[in-house]
Amino acid sequence: MTNLNGKVAIVTGGASGIGLATVKAFLEKGAKVVIGDYNSEAGKVVEKELKEKYDDVLFVSVNVADEKSVENLVSETVKQFGQLDVIFNNAGIGIQKPTHELTDEDYKRVISVNQDGVFYGIKYALREMLKTGGGSIINTSSILGSVGEPTSIPYAASKGAVNLITKSVALEYADRNIRVNAVAPGFIESGLVNKEALGEFYDGLVDKHPIGRLGKPEEIAHAVVFLAENDFVTGTTILVDGGYTAK
Repeated sequence: MTNLNGKVAIVTGGASGIGLATVKAFLEKGAKVVIGDYNSEAGKVVEKELKEKYDDVLFVSVNVADEKSVENLVSETVKQFGQLDVIFNNAGIGIQKPTHELTDEDYKRVISVNQDGVFYGIKYALREMLKTGGGSIINTSSILGSVGEPTSIPYAASKGAVNLITKSVALEYADRNIRVNAVAPGFIESGLVNKEALGEFYDGLVDKHPIGRLGKPEEIAHAVVFLAENDFVTGTTILVDGGYTAK
C-alpha cells in the first residue's frame, strides 16, 4: 500500500465539488497538493482557506484544454515540491442539447476539456513519474462512459474515451510502476445539482439511483484515495454510482 504522507499530488478542477473534496482528502493523508483550476478567483480563495490548516498546498491556474497550460501546471508542481507522485485528472464540463442542434463548437469544447485534458495530464505526469520510478494517475470518468444518455453525446463520448485511455496507458506503463485508473461517479450533489436548482427534475435523478439518493463529493474522493493507495489496482474504472449502472 502506498503511504500518501509526503507524496505530491495534482488535482485539476480542484477548487470545487469532487476536486475540492479530493484535495482535502489528500491533505488529510499528509500529501502535498497542487490545486489546478480554470477559475482563478475560486482557486485563490480555496488556497488561502486551506493554508490556514495545511502548509503544503498551492494553487496554479490551468486550462486543461490547452496543452501548454497543463505542461506549466506540472512544471510549477515540480518546481515547488520537487516531484509528482499522483495526478487526478478531474476537470470536466458537460453540455446537454438535442443531437441535431449540437454545433461543432459545442462538441469540440466538451471533448477538448474532458478527453484532451486527460491526455495532456497523463502525458506530462508520465514524464515526471518516469524520472522518479513510478506514480499513480487517476482520471474522472462517469456513469455516462458506460451507459447512454439522450442529449449527452459529447459528454458520453469523452467519458467512454477516458475509460479506454485509462486501460491503454495502464497496460503501457504497468511494468514501470505507474498505475492508471479512473473513477466513474453517478450524479453528485453540487452547486448546480441539488433540489433547489433542479426542482422536480431532481427527484427524477434520485430515482435513477437504487440507493435512493445522489452521491456526495466526499464519497468520490474516498474512491480516488483508494486508487492512489492500492498498489495492485491498475487499468480499472471504479463505478461509484449508487447502483445506477447495475440496472
